[in-house]
Amino acid sequence: MTSTADSELVPFMMRRPGAPFPPPEYEDFRTKPGLVKAALPSGETVWLVTRHEEVRAVLTDPRISSNPTHEGFPRPSRTVGAPSADDVPGWFVSLDPPDHNRFRKALIPEFTVRRIRSLRPAVEEIVDRSIDQMLANGNTAELVEDFSLSVPSLVISSLLGVPKVDRDFFEEKTKVLVTLTSTDEERDKASEHLLRYINRLITIKSKRPGDDLISKLLQGGLLTPQELSGVAMLLLIAGHETTANNISLGVVTLLQQKQWIDDERMIEELLRYHSVADLVALRVAIEDVEIGGQLVRAGEGIVPLVAGANHDPEMFERPHEFDPSRSATGHVAFGYGVHQCLGQNLVRLEMEVAYRGLFRRIPTLEIAVPLEELQFKYDGVLFGLHALPVRW
Repeated sequence: MTSTADSELVPFMMRRPGAPFPPPEYEDFRTKPGLVKAALPSGETVWLVTRHEEVRAVLTDPRISSNPTHEGFPRPSRTVGAPSADDVPGWFVSLDPPDHNRFRKALIPEFTVRRIRSLRPAVEEIVDRSIDQMLANGNTAELVEDFSLSVPSLVISSLLGVPKVDRDFFEEKTKVLVTLTSTDEERDKASEHLLRYINRLITIKSKRPGDDLISKLLQGGLLTPQELSGVAMLLLIAGHETTANNISLGVVTLLQQKQWIDDERMIEELLRYHSVADLVALRVAIEDVEIGGQLVRAGEGIVPLVAGANHDPEMFERPHEFDPSRSATGHVAFGYGVHQCLGQNLVRLEMEVAYRGLFRRIPTLEIAVPLEELQFKYDGVLFGLHALPVRW
């Protein structure tokens, strides 16, 4: 077992403008024994975990917590740091079992494969309307803003039961929250407006329930209205930009490959290959624990690197190649263990319907600028594209 004192401290940037993704140093980290002790720009020290087996071990060990109120939890910056359920009641991703289980129990019935399958017609309608609008505007588009961000925003608003007349407002405020160029003041204001709106919506649904997520959770009685408000915000934020980034990056990859394969393996490979949520799963040890032969002391922060795990050659042969024929089963793009993303089936559905709609209806779709001019989100918590100019 390696002790803390034996480990060399390496600098680690949470944002890497202009660097390749995944960063090449992840390969170097995997060659080192044990874990990698790193210094964040904030001055905090954390353990980096890059191997697939060890990332899954971190995400399933009950001695390791996702609760940011614990001393030593990584908080590199306001934007990267995680809120807690104390800050936002209903923000259950920051809760450990058994508290976490109550929220998950309430939500699981609404995110089963069967339930998500029933949403397909609504998602197809949203995708078709978005494509209709792009086609009506000419033969060029900025795909991130006009399609990739719009589709998940409209899907989640439909899921929550937001009336169609309010969806422009809902989409406008959501975009402010997930756009990196928004200031803290703009994000705070948008968040305040959305929370106020969601609270009003919960009040309305409690009196006039419908066939939507908020109504069903109210009827289930497992969550308070205040907790339900936080859950709705979490679903909105967690399910919006991640899906948008996956859609945009997938379009670039598929256009480069010059192929669209209507196969669930392709979706899984895109999720593995892009690993957009690389830096999301921040953790802290609440007891001494051994991971990969490394002793991690209670109170020490841990950063399991999703892209590191998904590009581990011990798990995936030729991991830096996009291979839609491979079985990417076992990837951790949606996390692993009790905190594995509840909305993963919805993300898969949105990606599949988005690609099918785009490539079927716009078969001559192409990227309108050289690939080297695309602006990737090297500076964000989630990897993706700032913009994707296209033409047909």
